[in-house]
Amino acid sequence: MCGPKPNYTTLRQKLIDSSHSFSKNSMAGAGSSEFNPESVISYKFPETLYTYTERDAAIYALGIGACGNDAVDNKELKYVYNADGQEFIQVLPTFVALFVNGVGSEISKIPGLQYDPRLLLHGQQYIEIYKPLPSSGCILNKASVAGLHDKGKAAVIEIEIVSYEKESGEPLCMNRMSIYLRGSGGFSKPSRPYSYSRNPSNQTAFPKIPKSQPFAVVEECTQASLALLYRLSGDDNPLHSDPLVASIAGFSRPILHGLCTLGFAIRAIIGRICRGDHTLIKSISGRFLLHVYPGETLITEMWPEASR
Repeated sequence: MCGPKPNYTTLRQKLIDSSHSFSKNSMAGAGSSEFNPESVISYKFPETLYTYTERDAAIYALGIGACGNDAVDNKELKYVYNADGQEFIQVLPTFVALFVNGVGSEISKIPGLQYDPRLLLHGQQYIEIYKPLPSSGCILNKASVAGLHDKGKAAVIEIEIVSYEKESGEPLCMNRMSIYLRGSGGFSKPSRPYSYSRNPSNQTAFPKIPKSQPFAVVEECTQASLALLYRLSGDDNPLHSDPLVASIAGFSRPILHGLCTLGFAIRAIIGRICRGDHTLIKSISGRFLLHVYPGETLITEMWPEASR
């Protein structure tokens, strides 16, 4: 990966050093955060490069469970091995979520925006795929602030990243992350909370779960070491590997990456609904409501509705 990496060693030490002062009171910081929202939404992120190889794509596929139940699965072997004379391995669509690794550390550089890194939550992820991903490449990322909302006890910031093939300049995909900064809300008038978004409503609305029985259900038990495998794809936040950091953050042990669970769900949809054709996936909306511990079972329920 090109460009600076998040310094998670420093983050771990900061968490340890400040653990004695951590209390529930720090989560109730509504009204204590003051900054100019216009300076936040106008912030210019530096362009970054992300390079990857076939090996990176294969490690990612294994990290979201590909071939986990069947090492010769004919629908998934193509993501980790050049089977049947296939010249290159295929790349799963959720691999594009890796392009934004490190963006979280850039948020801390936005002038005036102050928050406690222990209280940061990745709330939602929206992805658009414009063309199938090459098996290896160098990607140019252009990020911007796409939304900012005052939720009282939290501030929600939306970061949009458009990724291009560096050589051709063609757009490959777009990621949009919604980040919850607990304790950083209350920066606007309670009678008129600040809310800005340049996103179309159809990209932010989530459908209700149908009351009918699902068309298909996939259950997969995750490995106890899965977070340690997934972190090899670049997200080595100690919350997912370090018991002490997880404890300080309020968890009994390290939790699984939300984007890992999203990868499991989309892979299940590709296998059942798309009959193994990953190129049918054009857009993805994911909301992370609860934490998952490695070793727990993930259940994906599916209801086809037109092209969704």
